[in-house]
Amino acid sequence: MRKSLKNIGLISTGVLAGVLLSLGITATAQRASDGRTPLPIDEIRQFTDVFGAIKSSYVEPVDDKKLITEAINGMVSGLDPHSAYLDEKAFKDLRETTVGRFGGLGIEVGREDGVDDGSGFIKVVSPIEGTPAFRAGVKPGDLIVKIDDTNVKGLKLNDAVTKLRGAPGTKVTLTLARKDVSTPIVVQLVREEIKVQSVRAKQVEPGYGYLRVSQFQDPTVADLANKINEIYKAGPIKGIVLDLRNNPGGVLPGAIGVSAAFLPKDSLIVSTRGQIQEAQGKFFATRDEYQRGGDDVLKDLPAAIRDVPMVVLVNGGSASASEIVAGALQDYKRAKIVGTTTFGKGSVQTILPLPPERKTGIKLTISRYYTPNGRSIQATGIVPDYIVDDTAEGNIFAFPREADLEHHLNNTEVAGANEKKSIEQSPEEKKTEDDRRAAALKKPIEFGSKDDYQLQQALHLLKGEPVDTKKMTAAVSPARLEAKAPAAVVPATKP
Repeated sequence: MRKSLKNIGLISTGVLAGVLLSLGITATAQRASDGRTPLPIDEIRQFTDVFGAIKSSYVEPVDDKKLITEAINGMVSGLDPHSAYLDEKAFKDLRETTVGRFGGLGIEVGREDGVDDGSGFIKVVSPIEGTPAFRAGVKPGDLIVKIDDTNVKGLKLNDAVTKLRGAPGTKVTLTLARKDVSTPIVVQLVREEIKVQSVRAKQVEPGYGYLRVSQFQDPTVADLANKINEIYKAGPIKGIVLDLRNNPGGVLPGAIGVSAAFLPKDSLIVSTRGQIQEAQGKFFATRDEYQRGGDDVLKDLPAAIRDVPMVVLVNGGSASASEIVAGALQDYKRAKIVGTTTFGKGSVQTILPLPPERKTGIKLTISRYYTPNGRSIQATGIVPDYIVDDTAEGNIFAFPREADLEHHLNNTEVAGANEKKSIEQSPEEKKTEDDRRAAALKKPIEFGSKDDYQLQQALHLLKGEPVDTKKMTAAVSPARLEAKAPAAVVPATKP
Protein backbone atom coordinates (compact mmCIF):
# COMPACT_ATOMS: atom_id res chain seq x y z
CA MET A 1 0.00 0.00 0.00
CA ARG A 2 2.76 2.43 0.97
CA LYS A 3 4.72 1.73 -2.21
CA SER A 4 1.61 2.24 -4.31
CA LEU A 5 1.05 5.64 -2.74
CA LYS A 6 4.67 6.65 -3.16
CA ASN A 7 4.57 5.67 -6.84
CA ILE A 8 1.90 8.24 -7.64
CA GLY A 9 3.99 11.05 -6.22
CA LEU A 10 2.11 12.01 -3.10
CA ILE A 11 3.01 15.47 -1.88
CA SER A 12 2.09 17.92 0.84
CA THR A 13 1.92 21.50 -0.37
CA GLY A 14 1.79 24.82 1.45
CA VAL A 15 -0.23 28.08 1.12
CA LEU A 16 2.51 29.96 -0.81
CA ALA A 17 4.28 27.00 -2.64
CA GLY A 18 4.04 23.34 -3.57
CA VAL A 19 6.09 20.46 -4.85
CA LEU A 20 6.40 18.27 -7.94
CA LEU A 21 6.56 14.52 -8.44
CA SER A 22 5.39 12.33 -11.32
CA LEU A 23 2.09 10.66 -12.07
CA GLY A 24 0.57 9.43 -15.30
CA ILE A 25 -3.12 9.85 -16.06
CA THR A 26 -3.80 6.49 -17.71
CA ALA A 27 -5.72 5.14 -14.72
CA THR A 28 -7.90 8.24 -14.65
CA ALA A 29 -8.69 7.86 -18.33
CA GLN A 30 -9.56 4.20 -17.86
CA ARG A 31 -11.91 4.94 -15.02
CA ALA A 32 -13.66 7.50 -17.22
CA SER A 33 -14.10 5.13 -20.17
CA ASP A 34 -14.57 1.61 -18.81
CA GLY A 35 -18.25 2.02 -18.00
CA ARG A 36 -17.87 2.24 -14.21
CA THR A 37 -17.59 6.04 -14.24
CA PRO A 38 -19.45 7.18 -17.38
CA LEU A 39 -18.77 10.61 -18.82
CA PRO A 40 -21.60 13.14 -18.24
CA ILE A 41 -22.65 13.51 -21.87
CA ASP A 42 -25.42 16.07 -21.25
CA GLU A 43 -23.10 18.37 -19.28
CA ILE A 44 -20.39 18.06 -21.95
CA ARG A 45 -22.94 19.06 -24.60
CA GLN A 46 -23.87 22.07 -22.47
CA PHE A 47 -20.19 23.03 -22.31
CA THR A 48 -19.87 22.83 -26.10
CA ASP A 49 -23.03 24.95 -26.49
CA VAL A 50 -21.54 27.67 -24.28
CA PHE A 51 -18.23 27.41 -26.14
CA GLY A 52 -20.01 27.82 -29.46
CA ALA A 53 -22.09 30.77 -28.22
CA ILE A 54 -18.95 32.62 -27.09
CA LYS A 55 -17.14 31.91 -30.35
CA SER A 56 -20.03 33.15 -32.47
CA SER A 57 -21.45 36.03 -30.41
CA TYR A 58 -18.81 37.55 -28.11
CA VAL A 59 -17.96 41.20 -28.80
CA GLU A 60 -14.54 40.28 -30.21
CA PRO A 61 -12.87 37.05 -31.38
CA VAL A 62 -11.57 34.79 -28.60
CA ASP A 63 -8.76 32.29 -29.10
CA ASP A 64 -9.80 28.63 -28.71
CA LYS A 65 -6.83 27.88 -26.46
CA LYS A 66 -7.73 30.74 -24.12
CA LEU A 67 -11.31 29.51 -23.75
CA ILE A 68 -10.29 25.93 -23.06
CA THR A 69 -7.54 26.97 -20.63
CA GLU A 70 -9.93 29.20 -18.68
CA ALA A 71 -12.49 26.41 -18.58
CA ILE A 72 -9.89 24.01 -17.17
CA ASN A 73 -8.79 26.65 -14.65
CA GLY A 74 -12.34 27.09 -13.42
CA MET A 75 -13.05 23.37 -13.27
CA VAL A 76 -9.98 22.60 -11.14
CA SER A 77 -9.75 25.71 -8.96
CA GLY A 78 -13.44 25.43 -8.05
CA LEU A 79 -12.74 22.17 -6.20
CA ASP A 80 -10.71 23.61 -3.31
CA PRO A 81 -8.11 26.35 -2.75
CA HIS A 82 -5.13 24.06 -3.42
CA SER A 83 -6.13 22.29 -6.62
CA ALA A 84 -4.98 24.12 -9.72
CA TYR A 85 -4.22 23.85 -13.42
CA LEU A 86 -0.51 24.42 -14.06
CA ASP A 87 0.40 26.09 -17.33
CA GLU A 88 3.92 25.72 -18.66
CA LYS A 89 5.34 28.52 -16.51
CA ALA A 90 3.61 27.37 -13.31
CA PHE A 91 4.78 23.81 -14.01
CA LYS A 92 8.39 25.03 -14.36
CA ASP A 93 8.16 27.21 -11.22
CA LEU A 94 6.93 24.19 -9.25
CA ARG A 95 10.02 22.24 -10.24
CA GLU A 96 12.28 25.09 -9.13
CA THR A 97 10.53 25.37 -5.77
CA THR A 98 10.95 21.64 -5.16
CA VAL A 99 14.67 21.45 -5.81
CA GLY A 100 15.41 24.81 -4.20
CA ARG A 101 17.20 26.26 -7.25
CA PHE A 102 16.05 29.13 -9.46
CA GLY A 103 17.26 32.20 -11.30
CA GLY A 104 17.02 35.27 -9.10
CA LEU A 105 18.69 37.75 -6.78
CA GLY A 106 18.89 35.85 -3.49
CA ILE A 107 16.42 37.79 -1.36
CA GLU A 108 14.01 36.34 1.17
CA VAL A 109 11.07 38.75 1.11
CA GLY A 110 7.76 39.32 2.87
CA ARG A 111 5.02 41.89 3.16
CA GLU A 112 5.86 45.14 4.98
CA ASP A 113 2.77 44.85 7.18
CA GLY A 114 2.26 41.08 7.05
CA VAL A 115 -0.94 41.49 4.98
CA ASP A 116 -0.73 40.48 1.31
CA ASP A 117 -3.38 42.83 -0.07
CA GLY A 118 -1.03 44.87 -2.26
CA SER A 119 -1.37 47.95 -0.08
CA GLY A 120 2.20 48.03 1.21
CA PHE A 121 5.75 47.54 0.00
CA ILE A 122 7.80 44.36 -0.11
CA LYS A 123 10.22 44.05 2.81
CA VAL A 124 13.58 42.30 2.63
CA VAL A 125 13.60 39.66 5.35
CA SER A 126 17.15 38.57 4.62
CA PRO A 127 19.56 38.48 1.67
CA ILE A 128 21.09 35.04 1.12
CA GLU A 129 24.83 35.07 1.72
CA GLY A 130 26.94 35.01 -1.47
CA THR A 131 24.11 36.05 -3.80
CA PRO A 132 23.82 39.18 -6.00
CA ALA A 133 21.61 40.93 -3.42
CA PHE A 134 24.03 40.17 -0.58
CA ARG A 135 27.06 41.41 -2.54
CA ALA A 136 25.21 44.60 -3.51
CA GLY A 137 24.60 45.48 0.13
CA VAL A 138 20.85 44.85 0.30
CA LYS A 139 19.98 44.70 4.01
CA PRO A 140 17.24 43.11 6.15
CA GLY A 141 14.44 45.60 6.65
CA ASP A 142 14.97 47.37 3.30
CA LEU A 143 11.69 48.14 1.53
CA ILE A 144 11.53 47.41 -2.20
CA VAL A 145 9.77 50.39 -3.75
CA LYS A 146 10.26 49.62 -7.44
CA ILE A 147 11.37 46.65 -9.54
CA ASP A 148 12.73 48.14 -12.76
CA ASP A 149 9.99 50.62 -13.69
CA THR A 150 7.18 48.84 -11.84
CA ASN A 151 5.92 50.29 -8.56
CA VAL A 152 5.73 47.51 -5.98
CA LYS A 153 2.88 49.07 -4.05
CA GLY A 154 -0.24 47.42 -5.41
CA LEU A 155 1.47 44.14 -6.33
CA LYS A 156 0.68 40.85 -4.63
CA LEU A 157 3.70 39.20 -3.05
CA ASN A 158 3.77 36.33 -5.57
CA ASP A 159 3.63 38.82 -8.47
CA ALA A 160 6.56 40.74 -7.01
CA VAL A 161 8.54 37.52 -6.53
CA THR A 162 7.90 36.63 -10.19
CA LYS A 163 9.38 39.97 -11.25
CA LEU A 164 12.42 39.48 -9.02
CA ARG A 165 13.12 36.05 -10.49
CA GLY A 166 14.32 35.50 -14.02
CA ALA A 167 16.88 33.80 -16.21
CA PRO A 168 20.46 33.87 -14.91
CA GLY A 169 22.42 36.65 -16.61
CA THR A 170 19.48 39.03 -16.98
CA LYS A 171 19.55 42.44 -15.29
CA VAL A 172 17.12 44.09 -12.88
CA THR A 173 17.12 47.44 -11.08
CA LEU A 174 15.74 47.75 -7.54
CA THR A 175 14.75 50.97 -5.82
CA LEU A 176 14.98 50.57 -2.05
CA ALA A 177 13.90 52.62 0.96
CA ARG A 178 16.07 52.19 4.04
CA LYS A 179 15.44 53.39 7.57
CA ASP A 180 17.55 56.43 8.47
CA VAL A 181 18.49 56.98 4.79
CA SER A 182 16.67 60.03 3.42
CA THR A 183 17.00 59.28 -0.31
CA PRO A 184 16.04 56.14 -2.28
CA ILE A 185 18.79 53.60 -2.88
CA VAL A 186 19.05 52.32 -6.46
CA VAL A 187 20.93 49.06 -7.10
CA GLN A 188 21.48 47.30 -10.41
CA LEU A 189 21.78 43.52 -10.15
CA VAL A 190 22.42 40.60 -12.46
CA ARG A 191 20.40 37.46 -11.73
CA GLU A 192 22.20 34.21 -10.96
CA GLU A 193 21.14 30.65 -10.22
CA ILE A 194 20.19 30.72 -6.55
CA LYS A 195 20.49 27.64 -4.37
CA VAL A 196 18.14 28.06 -1.44
CA GLN A 197 19.36 26.83 1.94
CA SER A 198 16.14 25.68 3.56
CA VAL A 199 17.74 25.05 6.97
CA ARG A 200 19.63 27.56 9.10
CA ALA A 201 21.14 26.87 12.50
CA LYS A 202 23.16 28.38 15.32
CA GLN A 203 23.59 28.34 19.07
CA VAL A 204 21.45 31.21 20.33
CA GLU A 205 22.93 30.79 23.80
CA PRO A 206 25.60 28.44 25.15
CA GLY A 207 23.98 25.00 25.24
CA TYR A 208 20.85 25.99 23.30
CA GLY A 209 20.53 25.23 19.60
CA TYR A 210 18.26 26.98 17.08
CA LEU A 211 17.15 25.29 13.84
CA ARG A 212 15.03 27.20 11.34
CA VAL A 213 13.39 25.34 8.45
CA SER A 214 11.96 27.90 6.01
CA GLN A 215 10.53 25.40 3.51
CA PHE A 216 10.57 21.64 2.94
CA GLN A 217 12.53 20.83 -0.21
CA ASP A 218 14.38 17.80 -1.60
CA PRO A 219 17.69 18.66 0.20
CA THR A 220 16.05 19.66 3.53
CA VAL A 221 16.61 16.41 5.46
CA ALA A 222 20.32 16.24 4.54
CA ASP A 223 20.71 19.95 5.32
CA LEU A 224 19.06 19.48 8.71
CA ALA A 225 21.38 16.57 9.57
CA ASN A 226 24.44 18.68 8.70
CA LYS A 227 23.23 21.60 10.81
CA ILE A 228 22.45 19.38 13.83
CA ASN A 229 25.96 17.92 13.68
CA GLU A 230 27.45 21.43 13.46
CA ILE A 231 25.54 22.55 16.55
CA TYR A 232 26.71 19.55 18.58
CA LYS A 233 30.34 20.08 17.55
CA ALA A 234 30.21 23.40 19.43
CA GLY A 235 29.52 21.59 22.71
CA PRO A 236 26.80 19.78 24.70
CA ILE A 237 23.23 20.86 24.01
CA LYS A 238 20.66 21.40 26.78
CA GLY A 239 17.74 22.28 24.52
CA ILE A 240 16.70 22.67 20.87
CA VAL A 241 14.29 25.14 19.27
CA LEU A 242 12.87 24.10 15.88
CA ASP A 243 11.45 27.18 14.12
CA LEU A 244 8.67 26.47 11.57
CA ARG A 245 7.12 29.95 11.58
CA ASN A 246 6.10 31.30 8.16
CA ASN A 247 7.00 27.90 6.65
CA PRO A 248 4.34 27.23 3.99
CA GLY A 249 5.15 23.54 3.57
CA GLY A 250 6.76 21.63 0.73
CA VAL A 251 7.65 18.01 -0.01
CA LEU A 252 6.19 15.28 2.17
CA PRO A 253 9.49 13.30 2.42
CA GLY A 254 11.06 16.44 3.91
CA ALA A 255 8.43 16.59 6.64
CA ILE A 256 8.87 12.89 7.40
CA GLY A 257 12.65 13.20 7.57
CA VAL A 258 12.62 16.26 9.83
CA SER A 259 10.23 14.46 12.18
CA ALA A 260 12.35 11.29 12.03
CA ALA A 261 15.43 13.23 13.17
CA PHE A 262 13.81 13.73 16.59
CA LEU A 263 11.66 10.59 16.98
CA PRO A 264 12.42 6.88 17.48
CA LYS A 265 12.98 4.83 14.34
CA ASP A 266 9.82 3.43 12.69
CA SER A 267 7.52 5.91 14.45
CA LEU A 268 4.33 6.63 12.52
CA ILE A 269 4.63 10.23 11.25
CA VAL A 270 1.47 10.76 9.22
CA SER A 271 -1.33 8.82 7.54
CA THR A 272 -3.50 9.75 4.56
CA ARG A 273 -7.07 8.90 3.55
CA GLY A 274 -8.76 9.59 0.25
CA GLN A 275 -11.21 8.23 -2.30
CA ILE A 276 -8.81 6.13 -4.38
CA GLN A 277 -6.74 3.20 -3.10
CA GLU A 278 -3.46 4.96 -3.90
CA ALA A 279 -4.42 7.81 -1.54
CA GLN A 280 -4.55 5.50 1.51
CA GLY A 281 -1.24 5.25 3.27
CA LYS A 282 0.90 5.39 6.38
CA PHE A 283 4.33 6.98 6.53
CA PHE A 284 6.97 6.00 9.08
CA ALA A 285 10.31 7.30 10.29
CA THR A 286 12.35 5.09 7.95
CA ARG A 287 14.99 5.93 5.36
CA ASP A 288 12.83 4.75 2.45
CA GLU A 289 10.19 7.33 3.34
CA TYR A 290 12.40 10.43 3.39
CA GLN A 291 15.28 9.57 1.06
CA ARG A 292 15.72 8.19 -2.43
CA GLY A 293 18.68 5.80 -2.29
CA GLY A 294 22.11 6.23 -0.79
CA ASP A 295 23.25 6.03 2.82
CA ASP A 296 20.79 7.21 5.44
CA VAL A 297 21.51 10.93 5.95
CA LEU A 298 20.21 10.70 9.54
CA LYS A 299 22.28 7.69 10.62
CA ASP A 300 25.19 9.72 12.06
CA LEU A 301 23.11 12.14 14.13
CA PRO A 302 24.09 12.46 17.80
CA ALA A 303 21.96 10.03 19.82
CA ALA A 304 21.10 12.86 22.20
CA ILE A 305 19.06 14.67 19.54
CA ARG A 306 16.15 12.27 20.13
CA ASP A 307 16.10 12.98 23.88
CA VAL A 308 17.11 16.62 24.31
CA PRO A 309 14.31 18.95 25.54
CA MET A 310 12.68 20.59 22.55
CA VAL A 311 10.33 23.41 21.58
CA VAL A 312 8.72 23.95 18.15
CA LEU A 313 7.77 27.50 17.12
CA VAL A 314 4.73 27.91 14.84
CA ASN A 315 2.35 30.64 13.68
CA GLY A 316 -0.46 31.21 11.19
CA GLY A 317 2.06 31.00 8.35
CA SER A 318 3.04 27.44 9.33
CA ALA A 319 1.15 25.21 6.93
CA SER A 320 0.91 21.73 5.48
CA ALA A 321 4.27 19.93 5.88
CA SER A 322 5.06 22.23 8.82
CA GLU A 323 1.86 21.10 10.49
CA ILE A 324 2.72 17.44 9.86
CA VAL A 325 6.00 17.90 11.76
CA ALA A 326 4.44 19.94 14.58
CA GLY A 327 1.54 17.48 14.89
CA ALA A 328 3.80 14.42 15.05
CA LEU A 329 6.13 15.94 17.67
CA GLN A 330 3.12 17.09 19.69
CA ASP A 331 1.35 13.72 19.54
CA TYR A 332 4.44 11.86 20.73
CA LYS A 333 4.94 14.49 23.45
CA ARG A 334 8.44 14.89 22.07
CA ALA A 335 8.25 18.70 22.00
CA LYS A 336 6.14 21.56 23.31
CA ILE A 337 4.55 23.75 20.65
CA VAL A 338 4.84 27.52 21.18
CA GLY A 339 3.37 30.39 19.16
CA THR A 340 -0.01 30.92 17.51
CA THR A 341 -2.42 28.46 15.87
CA THR A 342 -1.19 27.19 12.50
CA PHE A 343 -2.84 27.68 9.11
CA GLY A 344 -4.87 24.48 9.06
CA LYS A 345 -4.03 22.88 5.70
CA GLY A 346 -4.62 19.19 6.20
CA SER A 347 -5.00 18.10 2.58
CA VAL A 348 -2.52 16.45 0.25
CA GLN A 349 -1.97 17.22 -3.42
CA THR A 350 -0.43 15.21 -6.25
CA ILE A 351 0.64 16.35 -9.70
CA LEU A 352 -0.98 14.88 -12.80
CA PRO A 353 1.34 15.79 -15.70
CA LEU A 354 -0.47 16.20 -19.01
CA PRO A 355 1.16 14.75 -22.14
CA PRO A 356 4.91 15.63 -22.12
CA GLU A 357 4.78 17.83 -25.22
CA ARG A 358 2.43 20.23 -23.38
CA LYS A 359 4.67 20.67 -20.31
CA THR A 360 1.59 21.35 -18.19
CA GLY A 361 -0.23 19.54 -15.43
CA ILE A 362 -2.91 19.52 -12.74
CA LYS A 363 -2.27 19.86 -9.03
CA LEU A 364 -5.09 17.85 -7.49
CA THR A 365 -6.15 17.25 -3.90
CA ILE A 366 -6.44 13.49 -3.39
CA SER A 367 -6.52 12.96 0.38
CA ARG A 368 -6.57 14.41 3.88
CA TYR A 369 -3.71 13.71 6.24
CA TYR A 370 -3.84 12.74 9.91
CA THR A 371 -1.37 13.03 12.79
CA PRO A 372 -0.10 9.85 14.52
CA ASN A 373 -2.99 10.04 17.02
CA GLY A 374 -5.49 10.28 14.15
CA ARG A 375 -6.13 14.03 14.35
CA SER A 376 -7.18 15.90 11.22
CA ILE A 377 -5.99 19.50 11.31
CA GLN A 378 -7.89 20.47 8.15
CA ALA A 379 -9.41 23.95 8.67
CA THR A 380 -8.47 23.83 12.37
CA GLY A 381 -4.67 23.87 12.55
CA ILE A 382 -2.27 22.83 15.29
CA VAL A 383 -3.10 24.60 18.55
CA PRO A 384 0.11 25.40 20.48
CA ASP A 385 0.66 24.09 24.00
CA TYR A 386 1.69 27.65 24.88
CA ILE A 387 0.00 30.45 22.94
CA VAL A 388 2.47 33.33 22.61
CA ASP A 389 2.01 36.44 20.45
CA ASP A 390 4.53 37.51 17.82
CA THR A 391 5.79 40.31 20.08
CA ALA A 392 5.28 41.53 23.64
CA GLU A 393 3.00 44.23 22.21
CA GLY A 394 0.86 41.84 20.20
CA ASN A 395 0.73 40.02 16.86
CA ILE A 396 2.37 41.53 13.79
CA PHE A 397 1.28 38.95 11.25
CA ALA A 398 -2.33 38.94 10.07
CA PHE A 399 -2.62 35.61 8.29
CA PRO A 400 -5.70 34.35 6.50
CA ARG A 401 -6.35 30.75 7.51
CA GLU A 402 -7.56 27.68 5.67
CA ALA A 403 -11.05 28.12 7.13
CA ASP A 404 -11.19 31.61 5.57
CA LEU A 405 -10.57 30.34 2.03
CA GLU A 406 -13.43 29.84 -0.39
CA HIS A 407 -14.24 26.19 -1.18
CA HIS A 408 -11.99 24.89 1.62
CA LEU A 409 -12.41 21.25 2.57
CA ASN A 410 -14.28 20.69 5.80
CA ASN A 411 -12.80 18.81 8.72
CA THR A 412 -14.75 15.55 8.63
CA GLU A 413 -13.43 14.42 12.02
CA VAL A 414 -14.77 17.33 14.05
CA ALA A 415 -18.04 19.06 13.31
CA GLY A 416 -19.21 22.55 14.14
CA ALA A 417 -16.74 25.21 15.16
CA ASN A 418 -13.88 23.73 13.13
CA GLU A 419 -15.72 24.49 9.92
CA LYS A 420 -16.49 28.11 10.74
CA LYS A 421 -14.50 30.95 9.30
CA SER A 422 -12.42 33.15 11.56
CA ILE A 423 -14.60 34.92 14.10
CA GLU A 424 -15.50 38.43 12.99
CA GLN A 425 -14.35 41.19 15.33
CA SER A 426 -16.45 44.09 16.52
CA PRO A 427 -15.22 47.56 15.43
CA GLU A 428 -13.86 48.14 18.95
CA GLU A 429 -12.01 44.80 19.00
CA LYS A 430 -10.60 45.43 15.54
CA LYS A 431 -9.35 48.89 16.54
CA THR A 432 -7.68 47.45 19.64
CA GLU A 433 -6.00 44.75 17.56
CA ASP A 434 -4.92 47.29 14.93
CA ASP A 435 -3.43 49.53 17.62
CA ARG A 436 -1.52 46.59 19.10
CA ARG A 437 -0.23 45.62 15.65
CA ALA A 438 0.81 49.20 14.88
CA ALA A 439 2.83 49.30 18.11
CA ALA A 440 4.41 45.94 17.33
CA LEU A 441 5.29 46.94 13.76
CA LYS A 442 7.56 49.71 15.00
CA LYS A 443 10.19 47.04 15.54
CA PRO A 444 10.15 44.34 12.80
CA ILE A 445 10.87 40.76 13.82
CA GLU A 446 14.11 39.09 12.80
CA PHE A 447 13.60 35.38 13.43
CA GLY A 448 16.37 33.91 15.54
CA SER A 449 17.60 37.23 16.93
CA LYS A 450 17.82 38.37 20.56
CA ASP A 451 14.74 40.52 19.88
CA ASP A 452 12.70 37.52 18.72
CA TYR A 453 10.02 37.48 21.46
CA GLN A 454 8.62 34.02 20.75
CA LEU A 455 12.12 32.53 20.61
CA GLN A 456 12.91 34.06 24.00
CA GLN A 457 9.76 32.51 25.45
CA ALA A 458 10.80 29.15 23.98
CA LEU A 459 14.16 29.48 25.73
CA HIS A 460 12.40 30.32 29.00
CA LEU A 461 10.38 27.14 28.65
CA LEU A 462 13.48 25.03 27.97
CA LYS A 463 15.13 26.47 31.09
CA GLY A 464 12.08 25.93 33.29
CA GLU A 465 11.47 29.68 33.60
CA PRO A 466 8.04 31.43 33.39
CA VAL A 467 6.57 31.83 29.91
CA ASP A 468 4.63 34.95 28.95
CA THR A 469 1.69 33.13 27.43
CA LYS A 470 -1.66 34.72 26.57
CA LYS A 471 -3.48 31.47 27.04
CA MET A 472 -2.51 27.98 28.12
CA THR A 473 -4.28 24.88 26.87
CA ALA A 474 -5.72 22.61 29.54
CA ALA A 475 -3.34 19.76 28.73
CA VAL A 476 -0.20 21.80 29.37
CA SER A 477 1.73 21.71 32.62
CA PRO A 478 4.11 24.57 33.37
CA ALA A 479 6.69 22.10 34.62
CA ARG A 480 10.09 21.78 32.98
CA LEU A 481 10.16 19.83 29.71
CA GLU A 482 10.92 16.17 30.10
CA ALA A 483 14.41 15.20 29.05
CA LYS A 484 13.29 11.93 27.51
CA ALA A 485 10.74 11.36 24.76
CA PRO A 486 7.88 9.59 26.59
CA ALA A 487 6.54 6.26 25.45
CA ALA A 488 2.90 7.37 25.41
CA VAL A 489 2.77 6.50 21.72
CA VAL A 490 4.52 3.26 20.90
CA PRO A 491 6.58 3.46 17.67
CA ALA A 492 4.65 1.62 15.00
CA THR A 493 5.94 -1.00 12.64
CA LYS A 494 5.09 -1.41 9.00
CA PRO A 495 2.10 -3.57 8.19
